[in-house]
Amino acid sequence: MATEYYELEALTEVTETALEIPRAVALCRAIHRHRDTRLLTTLKAPESIAGSTVMEVLVLEMDCEQVPPKNPAGIQYCERLALFVTSNEKSIPEVIALRKDFPVIMHQNHGRTEGAASLCVYFGPAAAALRTWTPESFLHRIQWWLEASARDELHPADQPVEQLFFNSKYELVLPWNVDDLRKSGAHRAVIFRGKPRPDGSLTCFVEFVPKDAKVEAQTVAHVEVTLPAIKHGVIERTPQTLGMLADVLQKRGLDLTTPLRKALEERIPTAGATAAEDDTFTVVLVHIPMARSEGEAPTSYQRKAFGIAGGSLALGEALGAYMLHAGRYYFNAASALGAETPTKWRDIPIEAMEVLQRNTAEKTRIQSGTDDEGPDGVLVGAGSLGSTMLNLWGRSGWGRWTVIDNDHIKPHNLSRHTALGQQVGDMKAEVAAELHSFVMQGASEVKAICADACDTTNPAVAAPLESSGVVVDASTTLEYPHLASTRDGLARHVSVFMTPDGNSSVMLAEDEKRELRVRTLEAQYYRAIINAEWGSRHLEGNLRHFWSGASCRDISVVMPYSKIATHAGTLAEQVRFATRQPDARIRVWQRDPESGAITVHRVDAHPEHRLQLGNCDLFIDEGVYEKLRAMRAASLPEETGGILLGYYDLTVKSVAVVDALPAPADSKSSREAFERGVGGLKDAVAEAARRTAGIVQYIGEWHSHPSGCSARPSTDDGIQLMYLALRMAEDGLPAVQLIVGDDQVLVLQAAVAA
Repeated sequence: MATEYYELEALTEVTETALEIPRAVALCRAIHRHRDTRLLTTLKAPESIAGSTVMEVLVLEMDCEQVPPKNPAGIQYCERLALFVTSNEKSIPEVIALRKDFPVIMHQNHGRTEGAASLCVYFGPAAAALRTWTPESFLHRIQWWLEASARDELHPADQPVEQLFFNSKYELVLPWNVDDLRKSGAHRAVIFRGKPRPDGSLTCFVEFVPKDAKVEAQTVAHVEVTLPAIKHGVIERTPQTLGMLADVLQKRGLDLTTPLRKALEERIPTAGATAAEDDTFTVVLVHIPMARSEGEAPTSYQRKAFGIAGGSLALGEALGAYMLHAGRYYFNAASALGAETPTKWRDIPIEAMEVLQRNTAEKTRIQSGTDDEGPDGVLVGAGSLGSTMLNLWGRSGWGRWTVIDNDHIKPHNLSRHTALGQQVGDMKAEVAAELHSFVMQGASEVKAICADACDTTNPAVAAPLESSGVVVDASTTLEYPHLASTRDGLARHVSVFMTPDGNSSVMLAEDEKRELRVRTLEAQYYRAIINAEWGSRHLEGNLRHFWSGASCRDISVVMPYSKIATHAGTLAEQVRFATRQPDARIRVWQRDPESGAITVHRVDAHPEHRLQLGNCDLFIDEGVYEKLRAMRAASLPEETGGILLGYYDLTVKSVAVVDALPAPADSKSSREAFERGVGGLKDAVAEAARRTAGIVQYIGEWHSHPSGCSARPSTDDGIQLMYLALRMAEDGLPAVQLIVGDDQVLVLQAAVAA
């Protein structure tokens, strides 16, 4: 029997030289050069078909050496194809198979001509394919498509099973937990119509409301049908009528009308319903379990929706489920007794709707590339930085968060906060939780606690701080991290903040056992600022401020939201990485605002030593000890010394030793004594204070003892300590003296009695 081909009758035959589209001309040349293709004719579409663009068609025959004879797909060694080329350079030429009995297989489009198959030769977006598209590679791609289809190799094993119908420009969005809501029985489904888009496409939304709830918007009837499982494979062309849909499903061994009629029969009230009670639009939602192979368990559940103009009552009558009597619809008992089903339902027009489902937390993680669920976490501070980080974590499905903040949104916050205009006046913690709910629609939740995180006597505050997996402090103040460092029994803490100019961000992450707490990581961070080249201008403040209110406290720094967002992205990622590692971390990210380049500075974290001195705790880390021992060793056999830098926090009754400076050049050293000089010392202390924004100051003295001597204080040491105590008492502070011996570092503290 001779092979029959579709005729392209609406097109006009032209010569190759008459072609106007450069891409069509280039394709002709490529066809002539390709050893397996022959150009048969060139055609042009009239304006009535092409519209505002020019369309030219190349008809060719293509031989495929790798097509097995009598292959199950039905691909032949030689296929006749038509390439539809338009003047739109952003579109890829469409490939039409002209053989009338060309098989309907996977990866096909609707087709430009009635019944002819359109080959989906590229699986990704057209824009991506066009980056490397050439006429020659296009012909090779078509040949590969035909050969791979013939060998049943076109659909990768790791690709999701093929859906049943082509996508539609109409969408129906279901809740993420639609199955649970359907099973509960406490709610009814309501479909809301979205705003039409310029291209005529439309998105509708299924929401579940209490059965007795009144809905202001128009309700659309919602009929659901679940069918038996089928094997994936062929994408069917979208049916235009209910009868065509039933026929497509029947070819796959599925009966639509029986379950659809049953679903409608269950909807009709015993007392019947009037036509006035009918809806103006009905959505039929079909659930189809899809399996990769015959006999296998379903791997997915395709949901397809079809919109029908008119209500479910009229549909039920057309299917024979209802009968119309005296203006009312009633259950049709004749149908239940096996009466013949009427056929007028077959001609009811339907509009396909692609069914989408809102994200679960798991889907969000998959789409974001998040490889772990994250911890039960607490975020302290829902300001600009904290709320932005939470937004990033929420959209990536990482963590289950409780937010603690006792502040509220003011108008000026909107310049760099995730809050919306209508949330001015709301508590920041509640705003963060509400914004998360807008995105996740209940698939995951953020708990808001509107309280002061420093109030650990409040059970609502203390409980999550103790039971969570991690606490991220984004409060931007020293009060909370200093307090949390004194509290045993709290979860591991990670402190994050930005520098005043917005060009750097910092992360101080405790180890998982909390042996190195934020207080010592902070001190070691300050030491790095004092000694590293990058610390010279690190904490320089943004001198521009603005008044956000009438109070003397209503003052804010000038900083664009772009800087907040940039560093929030870095910190959100790095907190994830840090919490998966057991060790403590000190990290500084410095960004060049002109080039956008980011430099990371890693600061080694040293173990902390805690000494109780009277009613005050002194904290000094091993890094300071190592520096002291090194300076003593370099000066032996003579004694040496210098001053100690650090800071007090009298609220939590602590003093932290940050650094020890070497002996000034005018110091006097011998084997028996050391007298510290003053040359350059004032400038060194001022520079340390400048680099640390005034936090690190002079707190005392240190000196060494010669070899063979312990760190036990001498009489002269006692006199020096008394002198220090008197001098520090002028500021109401205790004095610290540190002595380095052969195998011991002794810390002394003295204060003048009140």
